[in-house]
Amino acid sequence: MAVPTNVSQSPEITNETLRQLGAQLRIDSIRCTTAAGSGHPTSSMSAADLMAVLMSRYLKYDWQNPHQPNNDRLIFSKGHACPLLYSMYKAAGVITDSQLLQLRKMGSPLQGHPNPHVLQWVDVATGSLGQGLPIGVGMALNGKYIDQLPYRVWVLLGDSEMAEGSVWEAFDKASHYKLNRLIAIVDMNRLGQRGETDLGWNSAAYAARARAFGWHAIELNGHDLTEIDQAYAQALRQTEKPTCLVARTEKGHGVSFLANKEGWHGKALNADEQTKALAELGAPISVTVAVAKPDESTPAKLWAKQTVKAPAYALGTKEATRKAYGDALVALGGEHTDMVVLDAEVSNSTHADEFKKAYPNRFFEMFISEQQLLGATVGFGVLGKKAFASTFAAFLTRAFDQIRMAAISNATIRLAGSHAGVSIGADGPSQMALEDLAMMRAVFESTVLYPSDPNQTVQLVNQMAGQKGISYLRTTREKLPVLYAASEKFTIGGSKVLRQSNQDRLTVVAAGITVHEAIKACDELAKTGIKVRLIDLYSVKPVDKAALRQAAAETGGRIITVEDHWPEGGIGDAVLEAFATDKSALPHVVKLAVCGMPGSGTPAELMAAAGIDSTAIIKAVKQGEII
Repeated sequence: MAVPTNVSQSPEITNETLRQLGAQLRIDSIRCTTAAGSGHPTSSMSAADLMAVLMSRYLKYDWQNPHQPNNDRLIFSKGHACPLLYSMYKAAGVITDSQLLQLRKMGSPLQGHPNPHVLQWVDVATGSLGQGLPIGVGMALNGKYIDQLPYRVWVLLGDSEMAEGSVWEAFDKASHYKLNRLIAIVDMNRLGQRGETDLGWNSAAYAARARAFGWHAIELNGHDLTEIDQAYAQALRQTEKPTCLVARTEKGHGVSFLANKEGWHGKALNADEQTKALAELGAPISVTVAVAKPDESTPAKLWAKQTVKAPAYALGTKEATRKAYGDALVALGGEHTDMVVLDAEVSNSTHADEFKKAYPNRFFEMFISEQQLLGATVGFGVLGKKAFASTFAAFLTRAFDQIRMAAISNATIRLAGSHAGVSIGADGPSQMALEDLAMMRAVFESTVLYPSDPNQTVQLVNQMAGQKGISYLRTTREKLPVLYAASEKFTIGGSKVLRQSNQDRLTVVAAGITVHEAIKACDELAKTGIKVRLIDLYSVKPVDKAALRQAAAETGGRIITVEDHWPEGGIGDAVLEAFATDKSALPHVVKLAVCGMPGSGTPAELMAAAGIDSTAIIKAVKQGEII
C-alpha cells in the first residue's frame, strides 16, 4: 500500500477530538467487519478509546519509513481486534476508506489477523494469543541494550490471553531486564469467546499479579480519556520497571445492544444492526490524526568489528557438533556486530556460552522459558538483528507455536537444538528429541540442517547467518571423529557422498550421528565384497534431490535411510519427498529409525536397541529383499 503524503497536521487534540476519534474507530470497526461478513467488531470497540489517546498523543511513528530504527513499535497481541488497527491506519491517513472496506477479502492486505507479509506497518503476525508480549520483550531488549534508542514498545493484550503461560514468562523476563519502555495495555473487557474470563473485571487481581512480577501496574477506566492520558504519561516516567495498564473496558462499548453483551464475539453486524449501531455512535465522523514522528536517532555503534579466526578441527581428532556450534558463534560475532545470541539456561551444554564469554553484552539469558526464548528471538529478528537461539532440541517442541508464528511473521531467526535422539544416553526419553526434524521440516520455508562433523557445523552455522526465514541446526551431544577437513565446502541444499563405487548395490542415507554408524557398516560390508554408496544428508531441508535421484538410479533403486529420530517426518520422509515429482524413479526405501520407546542406557546400547547402529545397518543391507 502506498503511503499518502498529503496528511495535514491535526489541530490541537482536545478531549472532544479524542472522543470523536474513539467513536470513529468503533464506527469503522463495525463498517469493515459488516462489509466482510465476519470479524471481531466488539473486541475492537472495547480498546478504541485506549488507541485513540495512544495514536493522538503518545505514539511516535513515521508511516513513510516503518523501519526507522527509533519508531515506537505497536503490537496487537489480541490480533483478532485488527479491525481497530486498520481503522487506526485510516485515521492516520495511510489507507483509504475503500481499502478499509476490503477487510478479509481475497487479495486484500487487510487480512483477518495482522500479517507483515502484506502490511509494512505490522512487525509480527498475531492471532495465536499470548505471543505479542514475549515478542515485545525482545524488541524492548533490542532498544535498551543493543540499539540504545528511546523508542517505546506498546503491546495491546486481551484479558482472555492473560491466562496464557507465555504472557507470564514475558512478565518475568521484562522485569528481570528492567524494560521500562515496554508498556502492556490489558483490554479488560470481561468477555471472552464463550462468556466471562476467569478474572472478569477484577482489575486488582491483574494488577497484583503484575506487581508480583516486578512491574509498575496502573488500574484505570479504559473509557475515561483523562485517566488513559494520565496512565500513559505515568508509564513513560518509569525508569526501572515495565508498566502494565489494566484498563476496565466494555466489549462493544458505545452501542446499547452490544455493550457488555454475551454472544457477540467474532460476530459481524448485519446491515440493519449496523445502521442502528452507527446512529448510536453518531456517524458519520471524519477525524484524521497526524501521528508524531520520532527523532531521527540511529542505533548506537557499541562494538567494532574484529577478526576472529574461524574454528578448525583436525582430522583424526574428536569433537561434538554442539561445541563447534558455540565456537562458530564466536567467530561470527566478531564480524557481525548486529548479532545476538539467546539461550534457555543450558548454554553450558549447547555451548552458546562460548559467545557469552566473548560478547557478554550481546548474550541474553531467557532461563527456562522456551516460549519467551522464541518470542524474544523473533523480536530481535524483525528489528534486523542476526538472532540465534539455542536449547535442548526436545524443549523447542513446547515453543512450536511460536516457531510457526515466526514463519507467518516473515521473521528471520536461527535455532539450534542440542542433545537430540537416543544417542544422548542415560537421561532417558523425556530429554531425547525424536520429533524435532519433523517439526522443523513442517515450518513454512524452513531450513533444517543436521551436521555430522564439527568442520561441517562451522560452515553451516556461517551460512545460517545469511539465510532468510527460520533455520534450524540439530547438534549432537557426543564427541565424534572429525570426518572432513576444514577446507571442505558445504552448502545449504547439498550433501556429501562418503562411499562410492561402480559396484554399489544400494545407497545408505544418514545424517548426524548415524553417518558415523553408516561409515562403520559400509566399511565392514566392503570387506565381504558388498559395496554400498553412503550419502551424508546434512541438509535435511532443502534436500539434495539431484544427488539422491542419481544414487537411486545408479544403485538399483534401493535406499536405506538411518536416523536417530522417529520414523515419521525425518530423514526417511525427506528422502521420499525427493522423488515425489519423479514417480518413474521412485526407489524402494527402507527406513531405519527409532520405532520403540527408549529408556536409559549408554549411547551405544540405545542405538543398538533402536536398530540404528552399524550392526543394524549391516543386517538391513544383507536382507535378501534389499540385495
